[in-house]
Amino acid sequence: MDENRLIGKNNDLPWYLPADLKYFKEVTMGHPILMGRKTFESIGKPLPGRTNIVMTRDKNFVANGCVIVHSKEEALQTLKENENNFVIGGAKVFNSFFDVVDRLYITLIHDQFEGDTYFPTIDQKVWQLVSSREGIIDDNNRYSHQFLIYDQIHSNK
Repeated sequence: MDENRLIGKNNDLPWYLPADLKYFKEVTMGHPILMGRKTFESIGKPLPGRTNIVMTRDKNFVANGCVIVHSKEEALQTLKENENNFVIGGAKVFNSFFDVVDRLYITLIHDQFEGDTYFPTIDQKVWQLVSSREGIIDDNNRYSHQFLIYDQIHSNK
């Protein structure tokens, strides 16, 4: 996301940052990934090495190589317990699952872009920053960026 929590423009990323794509692949490889239909369509194919779960209200939607679910409840039943499951977008899916995730992997791009899709607000009373690593700027990765990991703060109620 950018400094304003922007994550998308016209169902695509508003920037090109290969280091972020590499990080995403490293973190999610071998684990189930859950996405909305629009996110799947923007990617264009199932991502290899991961169980691709696509959530859509369209009962007739088919995506070869993917598991299709039609509700949050169905998605939660499909995801493996005691496994690192990843919600990878878009905004509607992020918002739907924000109350059940316990870790956020965020690439923060220190810039501002034009777009139409935003990540939910990260409330510092609910989320604690547990890791921060600066990304390298080079000819292919022109934007200053950080790889951040937040864990949900669990209350002792």
